[in-house]
Amino acid sequence: MNIILCGYNWAGCRALDILIELGHSVFVCTHESPAHIPSLFNYSKDRGIPVSFESVNSVKLPFKPDILCSIYYRSLINKPILDSVNNKAFNLHPSILPFYRGCSSLTWAMINGEKETGYTYHYIDKDIDTGKVILQRRIKIYPFDNQNNLYQRIMFEALDSLKEVLRLINEGFLGNDQLGEATYYSRGAPEFGEINDEWPIDKIKRFINAMINPPLPYAKYKGVEIKSFKDYLQVKNENRN
Repeated sequence: MNIILCGYNWAGCRALDILIELGHSVFVCTHESPAHIPSLFNYSKDRGIPVSFESVNSVKLPFKPDILCSIYYRSLINKPILDSVNNKAFNLHPSILPFYRGCSSLTWAMINGEKETGYTYHYIDKDIDTGKVILQRRIKIYPFDNQNNLYQRIMFEALDSLKEVLRLINEGFLGNDQLGEATYYSRGAPEFGEINDEWPIDKIKRFINAMINPPLPYAKYKGVEIKSFKDYLQVKNENRN
């Protein structure tokens, strides 16, 4: 099949590996990567795969696509592109949709004290994370998790399901409705990244862990960077004196 891969980071690189292993023809749309993020652009070039930084909504494609696969792509995909693949366009989202649509889904799940999260492969429609579900898996959130390692765990497991998702789409599976009352979080640091003294201690601890994803900013308290609960207690005590 001819597949457009809209991707980014190591997850996009791994998705490209899988699509190549399955024998598909692939064209990649991605974003420029800072040094700390694996470059899907460079990896595509190394593997001889055509790739572009131009938006998938405007780029000239080398073939008529059969499927569009979105793995950590950071731009909205417009209707003409969805029409070009007969709506066989799907996205990987790190939550159990319809819960935690939008951005920072894992961060908010940790802050809110969820015991589990997971991932959802869903068809892309005109709205954000609202399409029919192709496949979902639940994953436990451990007390020791921070945002960084939780994201890595979920994405590694999710990419193991990519072949199954492609099989379901090829078999004509149209997906299931998302069940439950939707929640949505917009882009930006939760609570502006600031710890609130009025929160319960458990929430403060969760908030600190949920903000650990270097090189993104850590949580702050009284303008001071907080990397651990010990840091928080130290700054709090200093402000009492």
